[in-house]
Amino acid sequence: MPALSSTLSSDESPPLAAWSKATPQRGYVHARRLFPWFACAAAVLCSIGLFVGLAVAQTDPHQHEHYRIAFIHTPSVWLSVAIYFFTAGAAAYGLLRRQRFLSMIASALAPTGALFAFLALWTGSLWGKPIWGAWWVWEARLTAELLVLFLFLGYVALQEGIDDTRRADRASGLLALVGAFGLPLLYFSVFRWSAMYGSAPQGLSAPENPAIAAGILLMSLGLLAYAIAATLARLRNVILKRERNSEWVVQNFGARP
Repeated sequence: MPALSSTLSSDESPPLAAWSKATPQRGYVHARRLFPWFACAAAVLCSIGLFVGLAVAQTDPHQHEHYRIAFIHTPSVWLSVAIYFFTAGAAAYGLLRRQRFLSMIASALAPTGALFAFLALWTGSLWGKPIWGAWWVWEARLTAELLVLFLFLGYVALQEGIDDTRRADRASGLLALVGAFGLPLLYFSVFRWSAMYGSAPQGLSAPENPAIAAGILLMSLGLLAYAIAATLARLRNVILKRERNSEWVVQNFGARP
């Protein structure tokens, strides 16, 4: 693929007033510029966070070394849920305002969200086995996290399975909205059911310690930076794929991808 020509330089871009507020062309330029910064931030923050979590934080007398999974598990849970609601919001706003660029952002976010949902479930099982004595329990947070993973996978499947991008955006956006309203209901219903009829174990939690809290915070920021970098990289591919017949893509890349 040839290098970008000067027509994509923001210095020579058309005046802002001539564009809509969020155009794929301008989004491509900003994604290209921001990606290295977030990628470097992710590498630095995750390296420091892992050092604090593995070398500085002391062994817990109750959970021993098992609690160190929290340095990956806890940020993964937070990010998967945050990315899901951001995806649903971007998809919904893109549908309501007919902003194609927001639908592209939602499409670029979903695979990263699915990755973090999978990491949250996988590390949760590894942590829960020695603590609970089981790989899986029907606990409210675990069940809600499993639904988050299924919603992300459904979103990606609709995006990839429907050739018409507008129909794909509508179908996946509706699924994301249904999930956004259904997730809180599922969480509280499972929590209520467990309280009434079951004896679900307490949720996994890291010991309270300043070094542990600092390590989790650093890993959260580092993985957040990674999520943004991965989304920016994927967003560029989504833009080129959807805009392959646009004049600016043909001019800058010489041929239709």
